[in-house]
Amino acid sequence: MDRNTQVHLIEKCKKNDNRAQMQLYDLYCKAMFNTAFNFIKDDDIAQDVMQEAFIKAFKKIGTYTGEASFGSWLKRIVINQSLDWLKKQKLDTVELKEEIAFLPNDEPLEVDPEISMAVIYKCIEALPQKCKNVVKLYLLEGYDHQEVAQILEISEVASRSQLSRGKSKLKELLIHENYES
Repeated sequence: MDRNTQVHLIEKCKKNDNRAQMQLYDLYCKAMFNTAFNFIKDDDIAQDVMQEAFIKAFKKIGTYTGEASFGSWLKRIVINQSLDWLKKQKLDTVELKEEIAFLPNDEPLEVDPEISMAVIYKCIEALPQKCKNVVKLYLLEGYDHQEVAQILEISEVASRSQLSRGKSKLKELLIHENYES
């Protein structure tokens, strides 16, 4: 879909056009489900979280300015909805301590090409909850530290620190997983 058509759809959605809302939903639902599932890990609940995020997005579509792509704007809503669901489950999602002892660099995570994505996702899920969301947002969703900090309402230092811990632990888990397979 070209940009002009998308802008036209968004304008119709701002006027509560149900058909336009359905078209935008159809365009983005698969990607937004995947984003929700990255956090929730349950098909039914991820589907519910995604639906709630779309409802919220359509209610707040008047605040969409076009500064970022619509997909990015919507993804942020889905991520926030997912994190809210996790918080309601009384999971300790963002009790992150700011440690300024060191600022790790953002070296890429090097993974043996023999390791499948399924194993990588499994290992990410095994990470301590404190750094799992940072790892998901940074490595899987592609957000930078400033964006991660805003989404999780933490400092950039905490984001970097949790990413560093998460990558170290992830490397350990992947090595262990590689030996077992």
